[in-house]
Amino acid sequence: MSGGQRSRARAVWFFLGLILLTAASIGFWWVTAPSPREGALARIERDGVIRVGYAVEAPYAFLDARGELTGEEIELARIVVKGLGIPRIEWRQTEFESLLSQLEAGRFDVIVAGMYITPERARRARFSEPTFHVRQALLVRAGNPHRLHAYEDVRKDARLRIAAVAGSIEESMILGAGVPEAQILLVPDALTGRVAVESGLAAGLALSSPTIHFMARRHALGVTEVAEPFTPPARTGGRLEGFGAVAFRSADGDLCGAWNRQLKEFVGSEAHRRLMAQFGFTEGELPSGATTAEILSSGAR
Repeated sequence: MSGGQRSRARAVWFFLGLILLTAASIGFWWVTAPSPREGALARIERDGVIRVGYAVEAPYAFLDARGELTGEEIELARIVVKGLGIPRIEWRQTEFESLLSQLEAGRFDVIVAGMYITPERARRARFSEPTFHVRQALLVRAGNPHRLHAYEDVRKDARLRIAAVAGSIEESMILGAGVPEAQILLVPDALTGRVAVESGLAAGLALSSPTIHFMARRHALGVTEVAEPFTPPARTGGRLEGFGAVAFRSADGDLCGAWNRQLKEFVGSEAHRRLMAQFGFTEGELPSGATTAEILSSGAR
């Protein structure tokens, strides 16, 4: 074989080796890379971790005296995740109004924040079956100097403002009660709202009844109190309201289905009742058999 022939032969073998190496690399990637069709549950089970988004609002999610994350929704999530056999939870805190957008962006797999089931939110996320059913309440300065007993009472004086957590169902209910936007003060969390009431920046703070009653039990009302009596907004068109649930990305039906199977075994049980009582919920705040489908279809025209 001449020198030229040997050079051509070496070049051929080099390119053949390069092709084989590339093919092997592609094959390795094909075997190990996640399938684009892999469901959320399969990925979570493979990785052994689920990312849970939450916003701070007692009694749903908050830090206890030791600085440990707890709350009715937090502890329920821990029970469900354990039942699913997932070893680790990665908690991710954000403001309430950012929860849905960050879920859609893939920052976490599930929202655990005492979020109410509404048709508007259901267009952006998939809800589990409900885990609680609560009414609204109003936090006012001690003595209720402005005599507020309903959201619409704020309209009587254009100088008054009512606070609500941004993105909360209470915000939309206040608007639905005819309160002008100029009289609504949006706050990032319940604590900020309470301070607004204490300082006189707001005449009242709209929250769920468990949140306010939990604050009262913890002697965390400061110079505020629960407005008594309080008339909650009338239901709109027969719609079922005040039912809370966990939210998932719309495409993650596999994860939602597995979560619901765990809830079915636990919600309404004696252990669940004890858990709710621990955080100030009453027997009347159990979901009472209503399904998410019924809640979303109620009041439909």
